[in-house]
Amino acid sequence: MVLLEQLDHLVYATPDLADGIARIEGVLGVRAHPGGTHPEWGTRNAIVPLGPESYLEIIGPDPDRAGEQLPQVFGIAELTTPRLVTWAVKGELLVAITERASGVGIELGEVRSGSRIRPDGTQIHWELTDPFAERAGGTLPFFIDWGASPHPAEAGPSGAQLLELRVEHPQAAAVGTQLAALGVPLPVAPGRTPALFATVRTARMTVVLA
Repeated sequence: MVLLEQLDHLVYATPDLADGIARIEGVLGVRAHPGGTHPEWGTRNAIVPLGPESYLEIIGPDPDRAGEQLPQVFGIAELTTPRLVTWAVKGELLVAITERASGVGIELGEVRSGSRIRPDGTQIHWELTDPFAERAGGTLPFFIDWGASPHPAEAGPSGAQLLELRVEHPQAAAVGTQLAALGVPLPVAPGRTPALFATVRTARMTVVLA
C-alpha cells in the first residue's frame, strides 16, 4: 500500500509518558525504546518501530521538567488520556510542499527545524511542517524530513507492524479531498469527531489503536 510507504510515524500523545508507555505495552505486548528529549517543546518520547522506516511515537511531558507549564504541542496540555492525535509523512523540499498545499487551501504552517537528544547523547535533527497547525483536527498529516540523521525506526526490533490507518471526520468528503491534494489519498469515514485508528499486528494478535 503506497500510503504505508509514505507514512513516517504515528503520534500517540499522553499527559503522562510512563502511563502512555505502559498502555502501549499492555496493548501490543511490546516495550517502547527510549527516544529522547525535545528541549524546545518540554517533551520526551519513546519509540515503537512499525517497520524499517516507520514508527509509533509515544510523546508526553518530560518527567525531568515536572512543575513546568505543560507542553502545548500536539494538544498534550489538554489531554486527560493518551490517544493517537496525528501522523507524519515523509517529505523533501518542505517549503515547496507547504506552498503547493496553500495553493489549494491547506495551511500546513511554516517549516520548522527540530532536534532531540537520544539516550546515548546523540543529537538528531529534522525539518517539519508546523506541528501546531490545526490540520483538520490532526487528521491531515504534517511532513517531516530527517535529512542525514538516523531514522528513529532504527531504534531496535519492533515486534509490531502497521497494517492500516483509518481516518474519521465530521466533514469526511472535504478531508478526503484534502488528503488526495496532499498526495496521500486515504479514505475518510464520517465520524462525530476527528479520529485516527491504526491497525497493528504483533506476535500475539492484531489490535486497533485510537
